[in-house]
Amino acid sequence: MRILVVEDEKRIADFLSRGLESAGYAVDVANDGASALNLVHATEYDLIILDLGLPDMDGLAVLGKIRNRKVSPQVLILSARDGVDDRVKGFEVGADDYLVKPFAFVELLARVRARLRSGQPMPERLQVGDLTLDCIRRKVTRAGENIELAPKEFSILEYLMRNRGRPLSRTMIVEHVWDMDYDGLTNIVDVYIRHLRSKIDEKYPDKMIQTVRGIGYLLDIPERSSTVMPQAER
Repeated sequence: MRILVVEDEKRIADFLSRGLESAGYAVDVANDGASALNLVHATEYDLIILDLGLPDMDGLAVLGKIRNRKVSPQVLILSARDGVDDRVKGFEVGADDYLVKPFAFVELLARVRARLRSGQPMPERLQVGDLTLDCIRRKVTRAGENIELAPKEFSILEYLMRNRGRPLSRTMIVEHVWDMDYDGLTNIVDVYIRHLRSKIDEKYPDKMIQTVRGIGYLLDIPERSSTVMPQAER
């Protein structure tokens, strides 16, 4: 699998290149839009990781030119632009996924693998039972009722829902949401999970956030949770 990294900051480009190569991918790097387009015309890529703040042209313009080709690869935007309008515009122009800087490499790698495995865009709307999460508009509802979440609560819930039925360790959650090493002495994950439960589970009969003894947490409707992980407990 060959990946093109389009990133003008050398430190980030080198970090991505080394990490992806260690994961077994062939990687090319372009530091501006013109070089990226030349490489795309000359080489068949399976995936492009595209920064939007390029020195010679906007990354969305590069994306538009890539999408005008008869055959174009998957494109994952990696940008510091974190506004809803920015993400919506990225998807409208043709991005398959959008990840905001700063980011955890483990999440980037997971998204890369998902893109290459499925060839389908990451869902913009997640649903588990009567719980719905709109990834673009950053809205959460359960049984039709709006639920207000703080940014970290939203990120944890999105991570749990994208991994429905899969136990996630506290280490995985910390690295994904805070992009830092997990100190086993801190209870930050447990505190945020408690906040989440009070908002999305407390007033509803089906408790979706399950504790997996000795591991961490998973999210699923109770019937599926008890089937997939019999040791899970509330």
